[in-house]
Amino acid sequence: MQRTSEWALGPEVSVVTAELKDGRWQVSALGQGEQTCPGCGAHSAARHSWHHRRLQDLPVQGARVTLNLRLGRWRCPNQHCERQTFVERLAVTAAPLARRTRRVADLVRLMGHTAGGRPGEMLMARLGMPASDTTVVRQLKRHAAARTPASVGVLGIDDWSWRKGVRYGTVLVDLERRRLVDVLADRSAATARWLEQHPGVEIISRDRCGLYAQGALRGAPQARQVADRFHLLQNLRLCIESHMSRVGRHHGRTLLAAARGAADAGSVKNLGHYAAAASWMGC
Repeated sequence: MQRTSEWALGPEVSVVTAELKDGRWQVSALGQGEQTCPGCGAHSAARHSWHHRRLQDLPVQGARVTLNLRLGRWRCPNQHCERQTFVERLAVTAAPLARRTRRVADLVRLMGHTAGGRPGEMLMARLGMPASDTTVVRQLKRHAAARTPASVGVLGIDDWSWRKGVRYGTVLVDLERRRLVDVLADRSAATARWLEQHPGVEIISRDRCGLYAQGALRGAPQARQVADRFHLLQNLRLCIESHMSRVGRHHGRTLLAAARGAADAGSVKNLGHYAAAASWMGC
């Protein structure tokens, strides 16, 4: 058994021992978290007992690390609180009832966001932080559900293909934060209902769909409706194609025909002059 204090586990954890056993690190540590009741917020100094937690932490040179934490269980001094005892919380190290530290949970979420469930499972096992595919997807969904909705100032509205050519919906994007806000089931003026439930939108960037224009006008009449860069360039390209197809091909043939006719007339006139000169010279 090796005693060490060089493990970087954060200010809330004091490492007691670290042991390499069967290719895995077993780290025993003492928690130094908050002694505040999560129910009423009262601070306690009366210890009730001890509580033990096992957490998965970052690997060390490919070897798995298990963190054995010893946390204090405290008595709540508030007699009117529903909790008689509580376990001290580690705000930085791990979430309540979690099986992994926060930094491992963040890596699992990022892996699921980048690779998906099964590829993320294989990559996490190769990195020494095993997690099942359902755990990877669950961590991603939990993070998405825990995000606090913020007020949207610049909203982007466009259609979304659930099944191309068959069923379409509406996607709403926060253009300032570059983050997906919501996805609606259909493509209609029902966006007005969503805008009424989320006031504060100042600018709405949309495509040329008239249903979105009506929905934005009814749901957020104070917002300014603009066209995005993609549809502006698309409108410019269609106008140029329409103009070139209308005047380019037809008028091009006419001008070429007129030029050829003028050249032929000039050639006939020159031949006449040559014939008169030849007769004058007696040829």
